[in-house]
Amino acid sequence: MQIFWQLRWYFRQEWRRYGGAIAIFVVIAIFELIPPRAVGWIVDGVVDGKISLNTMLMWLVGLAALWVMVYLLRIVWRLWLFGSAAKLGTVLRDKLYQHFTRQAPQFFERHKTGDLMARSTNDVNALVMTAGEGVLTAADSLITGCAVLLIMTTQLSWQLTILALLPMPVMALLVSRFGRQLHDRFGESQAAFSALTDTTQESLNGVRMIRAFGLEKRQQAAFEKVVDTAGDKNYEVVKVDAKFDPVIQLTIGMSFFLSVGGGAYLIHIGELTLGDLTAFTLYQGLMIWPMLAIAWLFNILERGSAAWKRLQEILNQQPDIVSGQTPLPGLREPLSIQIEAYHWPQQRQPALKEVHIHLAAGHMLGLAGPVGSGKSTLLALLLRQQELVQGQIAYGGVEIRDAVLDAWRSRFAVVSQSPFLFSRSIAENIALGKPEASMSEIRRAAALACIDDDIMLFPEGYDTLVGEKGITLSGGQKQRIAIARALLLNAEILVLDDALSAVDGKTEHRILNNLRAQPQRQTVIVIAHRLTALEQADEIVVLQHGEISERGTHASLLDHEDWYAEMYRYQKLEQAIEEGQ
Repeated sequence: MQIFWQLRWYFRQEWRRYGGAIAIFVVIAIFELIPPRAVGWIVDGVVDGKISLNTMLMWLVGLAALWVMVYLLRIVWRLWLFGSAAKLGTVLRDKLYQHFTRQAPQFFERHKTGDLMARSTNDVNALVMTAGEGVLTAADSLITGCAVLLIMTTQLSWQLTILALLPMPVMALLVSRFGRQLHDRFGESQAAFSALTDTTQESLNGVRMIRAFGLEKRQQAAFEKVVDTAGDKNYEVVKVDAKFDPVIQLTIGMSFFLSVGGGAYLIHIGELTLGDLTAFTLYQGLMIWPMLAIAWLFNILERGSAAWKRLQEILNQQPDIVSGQTPLPGLREPLSIQIEAYHWPQQRQPALKEVHIHLAAGHMLGLAGPVGSGKSTLLALLLRQQELVQGQIAYGGVEIRDAVLDAWRSRFAVVSQSPFLFSRSIAENIALGKPEASMSEIRRAAALACIDDDIMLFPEGYDTLVGEKGITLSGGQKQRIAIARALLLNAEILVLDDALSAVDGKTEHRILNNLRAQPQRQTVIVIAHRLTALEQADEIVVLQHGEISERGTHASLLDHEDWYAEMYRYQKLEQAIEEGQ
């Protein structure tokens, strides 16, 4: 029953529906006590010859009306109860989604996507069942069981009631033991389902790579192993489930045997009438479902308890990055980056050291450097995906650690090297951050990103569905659609994180020229391995081993025979060789 206490916050929230449903169920329980007693009176009247046909018909009509009323009341109370339980699923999934969106990247390194999906589906469904079927079975077994026992004890025969209850302690002991086994095994089966979901998700995402390397058979064998493990864990749950019903059925059979045998003896000695025994067995029939419900209740509660424990493991993990409270100043403020040192967790060497950059509003900053030089780390710190301790990043004099996090991130539009597109139309993908945008605004952003002409060549134009993750588009088309999406937002700071790597040099040049020609120039940060993308930057910063090794304009850096000049000339030579082939 502990799970009911853990869900008390929701029961308080929906107390009207739950309270009304239980109140109606109490009325139903009272109504259901009438027919067995009435049948007992009718039997005694028939045996004694003291009941007329008209009286019997009146009783039968009254009982039929009572059953119709019980039927209607059951519809109402189930709608209230199960409607509230379904709402719990919505509340928990919304809560989980909001929790996921507040987490830093480290959270998703600890928890795989498949595991989070399994907790958001199977575990939430188990809790919905607890708040619905669990409350139903608990109320039914408690209210009906107590009411029937009260009538059997006070109105019929307390001796016969005690005799019928003799098998109950054995059932309670066994059900409690099976419940503890079910809790552990259900938790293991849910963990196995998480692994199965994650393996499925990874296999589908990497299906091209699997085929390219000819790994289908190996992957199939690995997948079958995970499936078998999940099946074995579920079978362990089924084996415990299978123990409940036989125990209940044997208990019910033994209880009926004792009550009929004991009742016959009480009739023989004149302490009980045939009508009383008939009513007693009918009341005992009403006890069958509550007794079955006890086993089902333990099953549901243990599943819900295991599911709640798994959800709490996620919900109790507080975000690593906490929002500040200081409002940001107006638009077009300078950005100051003063990094003394930054270490990734469990790394001795600093990923960044003595990095000092001042970026004026409307200017373009270029970031270059070899792989592992710290460019992505700098971007993560700038977006507060990682927390800077030694140093500060300030916008218009406000430290971003003190700023409202959502307001700070909303100043950025970021385009990565591998942009994510949704399984929607091209127009919907471009308008993702601004759903109310008109088609003319969407096309203008696409034209700035040099993708409008390509889109109009598609048979359905902007209504073309791109497929999951943009699978129907080329790499360059996906990048340019992502750039159009960022440009439509018209955010103050545009970040191109190697976002032009899949387009040709001519298209790259046109896109950057379009950005520079805007009436109200955005602040632009361009991270690039192809150095032609940095030619128009107001300042270029070259990082090596986490430190600034060079800085200046494109022309000034070419005057020095350092990494930038050498790499630029090498790329130019490589381009000339490719064009000559």
